[in-house]
Amino acid sequence: MLTTVLLVIVLAVVLVVLLLQLSGSTKTNTRLDEFTRNLNTQTEQEAKRIQRLEEIFRGLEKDLRGDVESVRVKVDESLEKNTRQLGERVKELIQLNKQQLAEISGKVEERLEKGFEKTTSVFADVLKRLALIDKAQEKIAELSGNVVSLQEVLSDKRSRGAFGEVQLNALISNMMPENSYSLQHTFDNGVRVDCVLFLPEPTGTLCIDSKFPLESYQRMTDTTLGDADRKSAEQQFRQDIKKHIKDISTKYIIPGETSDGAVMFIPAEAVFAEIHGHYPELVEEAQRARVWLASPTTMMAVLTTARSVLKDSATRQQVHIIQDHLVVLSQDFNRFQQRMEKLATHIDQANRDVIDVNKSAKKITSRFTKIEKVELGGEDAPMLDDSPAG
Repeated sequence: MLTTVLLVIVLAVVLVVLLLQLSGSTKTNTRLDEFTRNLNTQTEQEAKRIQRLEEIFRGLEKDLRGDVESVRVKVDESLEKNTRQLGERVKELIQLNKQQLAEISGKVEERLEKGFEKTTSVFADVLKRLALIDKAQEKIAELSGNVVSLQEVLSDKRSRGAFGEVQLNALISNMMPENSYSLQHTFDNGVRVDCVLFLPEPTGTLCIDSKFPLESYQRMTDTTLGDADRKSAEQQFRQDIKKHIKDISTKYIIPGETSDGAVMFIPAEAVFAEIHGHYPELVEEAQRARVWLASPTTMMAVLTTARSVLKDSATRQQVHIIQDHLVVLSQDFNRFQQRMEKLATHIDQANRDVIDVNKSAKKITSRFTKIEKVELGGEDAPMLDDSPAG
């Protein structure tokens, strides 16, 4: 760039010289010489300035190159340091990720193991419950067979009677003492009853007979039958109950041998409730005939009352024994009181004797004290007085 400027200046000078030569003017030449000298001086000054500028530019270039090199070195060092730090950080992150992954893997395995254990336990419980369900199904199947058998049993009149007798026998044997009842008892006139209770007077021997009017009851409660058939079944049910009441009243109320009433045991609560809920005239007829209707529930209450009556009767029978023991106890207490009075007298006398002995001991102790102090002198020593006064 400086070379170009110098060339331009030189060309301008040459051009001026040529112009001055062409004009042929001396004055002009003189001025031209002065101008040339001035121009040369300025050119030299400009050259020095340019040289100085070049030196400055070279120094600046050198400094700039040194700064650039220093910056490059610092940048390289910084990059290397950052690279190292980044590498270390990446290693740390990788290590941390590995640890976290290992922990997560351990926890996942632990949870999976627990889950497998829980699942295994659940499966085991399910298998156990399935086994229980199988057993329950077997029992249900067995129970269904028993229900079918029970229906077959109840379809026969004699079987129904036997079923009622078994239920009555179970209630009686569980509630009453052995010597207070008799099953399938036969009277002197040859009449046999399902059960009799031997109760104290005025009740006496109470007869209980089991009746199970199931056929007519099932027909009148069967909704598949027509109104006429159900009405006919109701009439038959009413007649059956009346017949049972009459049979029990005539057969099991025996004057002079049994109680003036008897119990008709109905083994089905539904039949008993049907009679009391919809046939009050049958209940009234049974009361007039002194036949008391009882279901399994009410029979338990009757038996509980009968057991209480037996217990009370047994207690009354033992009252005279208790009274005899009380009399003997009273006599023993009177003798004890007399002997206690005598003992009190002896104790009182012994107490008075102890007081007298204590007084004598005090006098003897006092006399020994005087002897020790040589206070006897010539006076006569009084004798010990054993009188109570001292």
